[in-house]
Amino acid sequence: MNTNHNFAIHRIQKEFEIQKKKKPFNKYIVIYRSMKYCIENIELPHDWLLPSTRVLAEELKLSRTTVLKAYELLMLEKLIVSKIGSGYRVNFENTKTPKVDSLKPKINNELYPTISSKGESYLNNIALINRLPNNNLAFRPGVPPIDVFPINQWKSLLNTYWRYVKSSGLAYSQSTGLDELKKSIANYLNVSRNVKCTYEQIVIVSGSLQSLYLIANTLINKGDAVVLENPLFPNVHSVFKSSQAELIPVELDEEGISLNQLNKIKDKHPKLIHVTPSNHYPLGTKMSLKRRLEILKWASDNKALLIENDYENEIANLSSNMPTIYSLDTEDRTIYMGTFNRLLHPSIRLGYMIVPKYLTKVVEALQEHSHRFVSPSIQMVMNQFIDKNYLYQHIKNCVNAAKERHDLFISEFERECQSMYIQQKTFASFHLVAFFKEDVSADYEKEIIRKLNENNITTFSLSKCYIGTPQKQGLILGYASIRPTMIKKEIKKMGTFL
Repeated sequence: MNTNHNFAIHRIQKEFEIQKKKKPFNKYIVIYRSMKYCIENIELPHDWLLPSTRVLAEELKLSRTTVLKAYELLMLEKLIVSKIGSGYRVNFENTKTPKVDSLKPKINNELYPTISSKGESYLNNIALINRLPNNNLAFRPGVPPIDVFPINQWKSLLNTYWRYVKSSGLAYSQSTGLDELKKSIANYLNVSRNVKCTYEQIVIVSGSLQSLYLIANTLINKGDAVVLENPLFPNVHSVFKSSQAELIPVELDEEGISLNQLNKIKDKHPKLIHVTPSNHYPLGTKMSLKRRLEILKWASDNKALLIENDYENEIANLSSNMPTIYSLDTEDRTIYMGTFNRLLHPSIRLGYMIVPKYLTKVVEALQEHSHRFVSPSIQMVMNQFIDKNYLYQHIKNCVNAAKERHDLFISEFERECQSMYIQQKTFASFHLVAFFKEDVSADYEKEIIRKLNENNITTFSLSKCYIGTPQKQGLILGYASIRPTMIKKEIKKMGTFL
């Protein structure tokens, strides 16, 4: 029997027993009143699938004719409808339902305990995160060419997993991830990036934001100093600001994060330095080998740890043999972060980080107290995806599709969007940065983004990437997620606002 039917029958039966105790009526009237009460009080919500007259009659031990009469009365009042092929459904939307805003707790209400300072901090900084309430693909940054994702391969691997999984595989899983996947990732990173680590150092997460959250809670006390590139990922800014760290923004020069500025803040004794050396977000600066070695020495001299956020590495280092900071590190003071969300598709929610050996147990303890583990089925399928070389082939397909879209996007944008220009950078990421040709305010940039979003075009703010006063205004544009024909159409629409 349909699960929805079970819920509906249970609720109708309960009300039926109540109504029976009132004035004696025909049984079909009792059923009618029972169901009407449930519908009008949202105990059976709008569009809920109801049991058939036959099923409900059997459950209530009544004739089907009796139940059918009750249904006919409900249909006359338009409280339910009969749809061919989908049975009877509730047709009642209560306009008196309280609005969501009225259900929010009052933070300062004396009836409730006060929220913690850390909870308040995360609440106050939520606006820093890049989150827009829509599913627009044009031109959302951070989304790969999802139309080239090999759905059939993934489906086949997933079907195989469920065909052979044992019941023991449905129990609780290891918090830091399945050994099979961690070993595959360790081998993949060794071959592709010369990153050498033990699989025990790898932590499987749902994405980069969770990695940062774990790191912040592992290392940061209120007031601890954290060095951040400026500009940077707004999500990185949000996590560390919410963790009540003292943020030290450091600008970039042509070789990466500025060593001169770092030398000026030694007395701050930062615990962490967050960098994106392969392809600085959002401006695309690549950290030189010389600077990578210098930043490692600086961290060593100042007893700091480095976070190497190597998002979209496969794209950024397509034609480069530049070693990762992690591979140059001889002191185990680099936390290495990667994600499959930006390479496969965002909904997969799968990433990883490599942590220094002395942090593995505390990170595992934090996971035990929070999300526990990523779905084992997704982990096992990802393991097979790597093992069967599907990942390598997918990367090639992504790169080929993205290159075509990258060049097309730039040429169309230059023709249609006369008030802006694209930053000239080699193909190294799934996003581009467009600057205004004339000086504009951050408010003007915000208004443009709002108008585009209202017209189903998603862009991110360059101003929002800065800590403190924005140095530049512009749009961060994801060009890779939609097909070439749609790129032309959407840019033409975008041109009407720029």
